[in-house]
Amino acid sequence: MNAIQFLSAQLWVQRLGWTLVHFLWQGAVIAALYAGARQSMAHSAGRNARYILACAALAVMMAAPCVTWWAIGPARAGTVAVVAAGRAATATAAAPVLPIALPAAADGAVFGVWRGQLLPCVVVFWLAGALAFWVRLIGGWAVAARIRSTLVRPAPAEWRRTLSRLAARIGLSRPVRLLVSALVEVPVVVGWLRPVVLVPAAALAGLPVEQMEALLLHELAHIRRHDYLVNMLQSIAEALLFYHPAVWWVSGHIRAERELCCDDVAAQASGDVLTYARALLKLESYRPLHGHAALAANGGSLAGRIAILLGESRPAAQTRSGLGAAVTAILLAITAIGLFGQSGAAPQFDVASVRQNIAHPGLMMVRPHNGGLTAENAPLQLLMQNAYSVQAFQISGGPGWVKTDGYNIEAKGNGTASHAQILLMLRSLLEDRFQLKIHRETKQLPVYALTVAKAGLKLPPAKDDTCVPLDPNADLPPLPAPGQHPPGRACGKVGVMGESFGVRMQGGKVLMPEFIRILSMVLGRPVLDRTGFTGAFDLRLDFSPDEAVAGLPRAVGQGDSSSPPPADPSSPPGIFAAIQEQLGLRLESTKGPVDVLLIDHVERPSEN
Repeated sequence: MNAIQFLSAQLWVQRLGWTLVHFLWQGAVIAALYAGARQSMAHSAGRNARYILACAALAVMMAAPCVTWWAIGPARAGTVAVVAAGRAATATAAAPVLPIALPAAADGAVFGVWRGQLLPCVVVFWLAGALAFWVRLIGGWAVAARIRSTLVRPAPAEWRRTLSRLAARIGLSRPVRLLVSALVEVPVVVGWLRPVVLVPAAALAGLPVEQMEALLLHELAHIRRHDYLVNMLQSIAEALLFYHPAVWWVSGHIRAERELCCDDVAAQASGDVLTYARALLKLESYRPLHGHAALAANGGSLAGRIAILLGESRPAAQTRSGLGAAVTAILLAITAIGLFGQSGAAPQFDVASVRQNIAHPGLMMVRPHNGGLTAENAPLQLLMQNAYSVQAFQISGGPGWVKTDGYNIEAKGNGTASHAQILLMLRSLLEDRFQLKIHRETKQLPVYALTVAKAGLKLPPAKDDTCVPLDPNADLPPLPAPGQHPPGRACGKVGVMGESFGVRMQGGKVLMPEFIRILSMVLGRPVLDRTGFTGAFDLRLDFSPDEAVAGLPRAVGQGDSSSPPPADPSSPPGIFAAIQEQLGLRLESTKGPVDVLLIDHVERPSEN
């Protein structure tokens, strides 16, 4: 109680307390005016105009407490009777100032309570909350600075040239660096005066070139518009006015409109809205960034942004003029809580059965379907490969049974769940039933570098009749049995099949990132693309399995025996020689950075 009495006697506490209290109604009035202006220009103004309007509303919100602080002044804060330690103390009055308070008649009934107890509590609450948000904000800036300089390397020269070409296309003249980072999972922009675009190595190797270029255009649009600076000022406003839901509501509009403006630039500059929409859809399976210190293309509602890109109307929640005051306050409070936490519960299957496979060993399989998942004889390592979209050589640690003991899983969930959501549910299942705990690291490991052979490339040009034009984001069907062929392969996908002579790797209209991905899986070691080839080609590679193909399942061309097949002069060569003879490429052993999952803790699953 002594602390409350001490604070209630401080003039700055009275002044700050009333400034915070008055902003409750001031913020609501500003938000109402902003909502009306936004509704009136919903069909007549572009996205950039709506973005400027939201920024202006937030700027007015920041200015309102400053004006209130000045208007109250030391005189207004000092002419109140302060009850402290059982005595009344009256401060002297100074020059008259603009009154912003309740009528004087209410002073005895209301002001006394506010001055004596509530205002100090309001100030303490605000100071504690502001301090927490400032720590969060500074931590976000520190993380942004760290990912800018830690575990990064210059991007390949061809991608740096591509970034310069894309920057010139949208009229960006500032120098921008392009770095490959092991700490980010989506392309991001860090920095304002010396901006840097960070891209994950997996994106360069795993996304089609045109989709990657579209995402880079989005990040360059952020730089051209100085969005990083605006985002910093916006974060400061959120940290200072965190307690008002209207601030988060307007700030959310700023972030949404910012992404839509950059979407427009990227879609227009790339010339293909559908390609950019597919690139955004790919980002839905990636983890969100930590905080708002960096700008990335996966911000905001991806579903809403994709719908707008494809010409559909804005979601109804964004076009309504507003709800009742009570309903609006509840929705804004929920939004604020979500923004504070930024860590909602992970999706889970409705029901799941996990049993160790003892009676029927055989082919291992993991297959998502209809919002659920079925696994047969699947070791934990294979389940982790699917859940975290990694390959076997990227998983390290844990007891030996994580690679050998197979499990049968039958899990059911929401029938409308996407493939990405099912994988998140699988993560939750592994964490719950296997008590799995992991962390990520980047290690220097043996890798292969794929280069052009001295004789030159022998990649056949792509033909229209070699594949079925399906969605490039669709998953491949399960691996066919030896000697069997799928009825039709999706263009851009590579299949691996066991044949009587050995193994065949085949696909139509294949891009190098897809070939690199399958090659890494077959070799059981990361493969770096140093060919510089960006076009599509028809792939047909025949080879005999040997000890080099560590990631090739035994069922594909090797049979059940651990001994190598007898030499046959008519058989194709091993994969190293086959790649050089048939494709004009060469594999060289080297070392490079590899993202790995380290198992910290795991237990055998409990019985159902």
